[in-house]
Amino acid sequence: MKIKTKLNLGVGLLFLMIIILSLVSAYSVFLIKQDTENILKSNYNTLEYSRNMISALDEIKLGSKETIQNFEENLEKQTRNITEPGEKQATEKLKESFALLTKNNTDETAKAQIRQDIFAIMKLNLDAIKQKSDIAKKTAETSNFSIAIVGTLCFLIAFNLLVNLPNNIANPIKELTLSIKEIANKNYSERVHFTSHSEFGDLAKSFNTMAQKLEEYHDSNVYKLLFEKKRLETLVNNMNDPIIGLDNMGIVLFANDEALKIIGLKSEDIIGKTASELAVSNDLIRSLILKEAETPKKQPLKIFAHGKESYFEKEIHNITITPTGEEKEINIGDVIILRNITLFKELDFAKTNFIATVSHELKTPIASIKLSLQLLENTKTGDMNDDQKQLVESIKDDSQRLLKITGELLNLSQLETGNIQLNIEKSNPYKIVNYAVEAVKIQADQKQIQLIIDADKNLKDVKADSEKTGWVLINYLSNAIRYSSEKSTILIKLKEENNQIVFQVIDTGKGIDTRYKDKVFDKYFQIPGSPKSGTGLGLAISKEFIEAQNGSVGVESNLGLGSTFWFTLKV
Repeated sequence: MKIKTKLNLGVGLLFLMIIILSLVSAYSVFLIKQDTENILKSNYNTLEYSRNMISALDEIKLGSKETIQNFEENLEKQTRNITEPGEKQATEKLKESFALLTKNNTDETAKAQIRQDIFAIMKLNLDAIKQKSDIAKKTAETSNFSIAIVGTLCFLIAFNLLVNLPNNIANPIKELTLSIKEIANKNYSERVHFTSHSEFGDLAKSFNTMAQKLEEYHDSNVYKLLFEKKRLETLVNNMNDPIIGLDNMGIVLFANDEALKIIGLKSEDIIGKTASELAVSNDLIRSLILKEAETPKKQPLKIFAHGKESYFEKEIHNITITPTGEEKEINIGDVIILRNITLFKELDFAKTNFIATVSHELKTPIASIKLSLQLLENTKTGDMNDDQKQLVESIKDDSQRLLKITGELLNLSQLETGNIQLNIEKSNPYKIVNYAVEAVKIQADQKQIQLIIDADKNLKDVKADSEKTGWVLINYLSNAIRYSSEKSTILIKLKEENNQIVFQVIDTGKGIDTRYKDKVFDKYFQIPGSPKSGTGLGLAISKEFIEAQNGSVGVESNLGLGSTFWFTLKV
């Protein structure tokens, strides 16, 4: 039942009961009044007439006509006021007795009879008064009972409305309020259960429908995607590295706070704009969106950030997905990450300066040692026995190795500080190979290793620094000799591919495990298990020398099958 209907029925019923109570009360008062008036009108008047007739009867003996006339008037009034059973006969008898008295005013017997008749009439009316009083009393009692019944009903209805109506309205509102709080706390499984068909029932249905839709939305992929998107945005924004996201059309999708700081733009100035459009007016963005393949060499970006010159390493990650039901991947955009390597760069600078200083300082005493050894070997300073000669040779080898190490360290420091000087010119690849082979021939002869040159004819000159390129090839050959067995063969191949000259050094040594092939050109790296005869810088310096000449280096090797180290230079 509707709340409005309940209120209308409750208040209407209470109003009806009040009207009924008023009518019953008014009707009861009317009945009591009617009974009282009946007593007054019928019986009391008769008593009054009887009293007047008795008074007149006592004065009739005086023979006064006025007295007789007064008696007759009251008798006439009594005749017209007959209301009780037997009163008419008594009145007729009184008339007969009065007729006798009028004939003889002194007849005491007639007077006595008249008094008896009057008393009989009075007795009848007194009895009637008593009877009517009982009736009036009963009417009053009935009225009181009726009023009490109706009043009690009104009280019960009013009490019921007082107790139930506020609860019927307040309890659903309270339950609904608690449910709304649960929904606000993301408890979307909350439901309101009203069994009534009132407005609250309709409200509960609407509320439950809303909660169900919220629960479905909360559990839906859209909500999860939005939630994950929000979480990813928060994570990206809280990262210390600048990050920029582009879609497959080059439109900027997001940029975290760090990226906005170093770019010097606001979020609304960059989000939704194409990177090419922004690059026109922002050199930093132009350098950021430049692909790695478009740059000759991967170099750290030097950007003024955090109040000083900072160094960042750019990483561009291409994002691809495979759509549902398809097999082919599609490109959806790129993410540009700038790794802040300022601290490492500063440490690297300090290390490089230290190495350069130490290496430079070591070269002077090593040169002195070599000069002293030459003096010792000179016969003019005296003859040495075999043991002394062996010690001098050992010292000479150690000083030569130290000189090589310091030379490598100096070359590395020059490369890292950008102080390396390259003399790029047209260079004959055959001469470079012959120079390198001659340089390691003695080392190869010691192990009876045969060096074979396999070069294509009529090769073009290369754009290279002959000295640095020769150094690289010597390093390749030295390593091949070191790791090759005695009486083996090392092949040096020269060929032209894609407008480039390829230099290859092929040995038959133990080879390199595939786990380490990508690390052999790293600084200070040495293959585990190999003899620690060097600094691990030779291949790293070789890579720097060749890449500085716009070339490339690489290695192909299988464990137990030897290795092929190569580098290329443009013709």
